[in-house]
Amino acid sequence: MAGAEFLRFVFKTNRLVVPPEELYALADRDLPVILAMWHGQHFLAPFARRETDKTKVLISHHRDGEMNALTAERLGVHVIRGSGDPGGRFDRKGGVGAFREMLEALNEGYTIALTADVPKIARKASLGLVKLASLSERPIYPMALATSRRLVLDNWDRTTINLPFGRLGCALGEPVRVPGEIDEDGLERARCQVETALNDATARAYALADGKRLT
Repeated sequence: MAGAEFLRFVFKTNRLVVPPEELYALADRDLPVILAMWHGQHFLAPFARRETDKTKVLISHHRDGEMNALTAERLGVHVIRGSGDPGGRFDRKGGVGAFREMLEALNEGYTIALTADVPKIARKASLGLVKLASLSERPIYPMALATSRRLVLDNWDRTTINLPFGRLGCALGEPVRVPGEIDEDGLERARCQVETALNDATARAYALADGKRLT
């Protein structure tokens, strides 16, 4: 598939600013984990996976999801189909089955990768994400990858098309741990914590890619 081969070419022709090996050490002690990314910034994520890593990725049933699913499968990533709604619910769009499948996969030792945004609301973390972390008792690791050469589309999620022959910055934030016993206020605080951590990781990845000094 052309999309998968293009992404492979982009990854191979960008110089890694932070080798992924340095990031693996941060999360390996907690495996399996939940890897969260912002929508539209996730295209190079499959290349952060090592051959020995057991990983599944959540991809929506939306029309755009079909291409993403085919690309992920071509790159050797197992796919779970489904998504929530703007209210963070999982009883629509095939969400209930996908949520159960993610819980089962985490229990079987698979890391789950997914975009954190509420559908069609960019940069607002979904409540369903922290519910998944609470029920599975697995930590959420915010992750971001950015290239110095890129095109940013003027759409709802600011989709970024990564381009070849530049620098690739990778960032993994501190884990967000959500207790199994938690009330609605606690879930909301955890959701906001994920949002902040993802914004910080994304800013760090872009700073690394663009050669800016980190403070």
